[in-house]
Amino acid sequence: MAEWDGHGLPPVAAERVRRAAAGGPWTSLLPVPGAAGLQAAGFEPAGEVMGSMVQRIGWAGYRGCGWYGGFGGGFGGGFGPGTVTSSAPSSFAGYRPYVEALYRGYGTALSRMRQETAAIGGDGVVGVRLTMSHLDGGAREFTALGTAVRARSRQRPGRLFSTDLVGQDVAKLVLAGWMPTDIVYGISVAIRHDDWQTQRQASWGAGNVEVSGYTELITHARADARARLARQVQEVGAEGAIVSSMSLHVGEIEPSENHRDHVAEATVFGTALVRFHAQPTAPTRSLTVLPLRPSSRPPRRES
Repeated sequence: MAEWDGHGLPPVAAERVRRAAAGGPWTSLLPVPGAAGLQAAGFEPAGEVMGSMVQRIGWAGYRGCGWYGGFGGGFGGGFGPGTVTSSAPSSFAGYRPYVEALYRGYGTALSRMRQETAAIGGDGVVGVRLTMSHLDGGAREFTALGTAVRARSRQRPGRLFSTDLVGQDVAKLVLAGWMPTDIVYGISVAIRHDDWQTQRQASWGAGNVEVSGYTELITHARADARARLARQVQEVGAEGAIVSSMSLHVGEIEPSENHRDHVAEATVFGTALVRFHAQPTAPTRSLTVLPLRPSSRPPRRES
């Protein structure tokens, strides 16, 4: 196999592009309803496309206690590329390197998938499956897998689009005057010190009470992830986004003996959208649905 310097398409992907250019059969991940819906919206499948990256994440960027400043404890975190966000000043480095590594992994996989789409003459990718799997030795594989589509008319999108929406949903949006642009996502990791009040509320004998420290931690992480997704929507020039998935993972660490902190990792994924018509109503009309109800008229008698 030819050596690869890490730029452009990997050799295996380049070989898939070569076979596609030679006129071989195309493959699709679209279900039948999705393929039929895209056909009605003016798109046809161009082939299955994929982008992947294996990255070892060995330095998360945090060593120590998630406590700052005052007697009541607190949290620091929500750290991502470029900025530090927190409800109060914090001197900790947080999990910024870890979050940056996640952004780099997903972004690289999506970029390589788009490169392959452009190489086979596609205008966009639909039904993208964006996943992260754990491998041995602390390595993780980031994968973006979808179906490249091509417009069947002279009017083609000005730039390559990508979406994790299924084919029939993309068709409904296009027929209603909306166009997907990019897969957008927000990732936030925050840590909170288990202060004396949190430990008391979370203890076995506390009864049915709110653990306010955990509520604060989870609310902060989710809000920060959504804010990061909103910033990505603005960066790609879109008007809004359809959120497709939200996840939250809370773990426990022990920075010192008999002392615990909790870490929350929140992610939000979606598809950014732009409107391509200025009319107050959609440029197309939906089909009329006729109810199948029993007739109230008496049956006709034969004479």
